[in-house]
Amino acid sequence: MEGGIEADTVITTAALRDLIRMLPDVPAEVQAAANGLRYRDFLTVGLIVNAEELWPDTWIYVHDDSVMVGRIQNFKNWSPTMVPDPTTTSLGLEYFVSEGDRLWRMADADLIALGTREIEALKLLPEGAHVTDGFVIRVPKTYPIYDDGYETRVATIRGFLETRHPRIITGGRNGMHRYNNQDHSMLTAMLAVENLLDGARNDLWSINTDRVYHEEKRKE
Repeated sequence: MEGGIEADTVITTAALRDLIRMLPDVPAEVQAAANGLRYRDFLTVGLIVNAEELWPDTWIYVHDDSVMVGRIQNFKNWSPTMVPDPTTTSLGLEYFVSEGDRLWRMADADLIALGTREIEALKLLPEGAHVTDGFVIRVPKTYPIYDDGYETRVATIRGFLETRHPRIITGGRNGMHRYNNQDHSMLTAMLAVENLLDGARNDLWSINTDRVYHEEKRKE
């Protein structure tokens, strides 16, 4: 392929839905399985506050119908090196969205204004503290959706890749359509390299099968 790169093996973290759409001669049932995978998207409104400390928590989940924010990160409490100015605090107001919806399409300045109003409405800023600056980060396909049938779809895609494209190795949250944390994703990458360089036979799909990580409820 003109301008392409030849490789014996490819390790990809592309979303399975996107990966299948990039491959040639994909059977209809595999295309349907890929097109059936769904995702939840995400945006962060970062707010800089002129206060050295706000609260001791690293994050706060918000259960208040009067605001739209779902979770608030206090980056300085994860590590002070995440905030270059020690006299300020950096907050990340997290909104769970769908790509293309009203919040996703909202201008950055309007999102910063929304975040400022909501952090004030929640009364999380001490007296005298206020927002001095802000920014917005949009992240598509942050969460693979575990809906009815997703396991069957992933199994269909996995079987196709292992049979027709065994040298394509998928990993990461989107590459496996699995709610992996960062440590899980890093481990799949390390084990994939062991397989390639040392001839190991690590099963990457066995990572993060512990039920404690799965947010699932079943009716008894």
